[in-house]
Amino acid sequence: MVIKSFAKLNLYLQVLNKRPDNFHNLSTLFTRIDLADTLIFRKRGDSLIKIKCDSRQVPKDKANLCYRAAALLKQELRLSLGIEIELKKRIPVGAGLGGGSSNAASVLLGLNRFWNLNLSRTRLVKLGAKLGSDLPFFIYQAKFALGSQRGDKIKPLISLNKLKLWFILVYPNIKVSTPWIYQKFDAYLSAGRTLTMPRCNVKIFTSHLLRKGKLIDPRYLFNGLEPITSHLFPVINQVKNVLAGMGLVKVMMSGSGPAVFAICDSCLQAQSLRRKLRKQYKSWQVFVVSCV
Repeated sequence: MVIKSFAKLNLYLQVLNKRPDNFHNLSTLFTRIDLADTLIFRKRGDSLIKIKCDSRQVPKDKANLCYRAAALLKQELRLSLGIEIELKKRIPVGAGLGGGSSNAASVLLGLNRFWNLNLSRTRLVKLGAKLGSDLPFFIYQAKFALGSQRGDKIKPLISLNKLKLWFILVYPNIKVSTPWIYQKFDAYLSAGRTLTMPRCNVKIFTSHLLRKGKLIDPRYLFNGLEPITSHLFPVINQVKNVLAGMGLVKVMMSGSGPAVFAICDSCLQAQSLRRKLRKQYKSWQVFVVSCV
């Protein structure tokens, strides 16, 4: 069985406060994009879990999120089934695009079908939340969704399904650890410093999207982690400045970074900009993507 494992962007991300469990309460607006990895499931004659991957950056052992997702299903349901999972990577690793979480969520969804487990989405979401805060979003398979609490409480936004956005997406080939960025975020605040506050909350932004569609006010785009990650990795501001210099005004970092996206007027504009960027900045990975 072959399935796609899609990436995500955060169009809005506000870190509210630290929780007793050391995670953070968030308010975020996810969109799923058509940049995707491919997962191939094959039966095994034994009870082992085997991971294959074409990327050197991805572990192939028990540290792999795909492995952990399959192992969690086996443990929870006391299964003796084996599986080989081949992962073909296209989503950059450590980019703020949710690639690892998407892969693990896709394993839960895929094995639910492949092994005929008939688990409900509610059960899969609870299992996914044990592996990471972004997994529930991917399990919902929503085009747009609000995320609250750890980012794991999901409200799909079906009213936005007709909205088609095109993005130019730049990954400057730097791997960033999400837990490390949150540690730096906490240290920044505990040193008595203040962060820029968003112009609006996520509900106001969502209603703005419903009314305006592609005509998004760039001032509404917000990522509370961006000042932290961009201070540690100045190339993020370089990417933003390059995109702004090309006439794009809706430019923002996704998640904990370092991937930066800009909303384009059309697929044609995004493709034209990709050609220019690939010629001038050969060390960057540049993608044209849309919400899906």
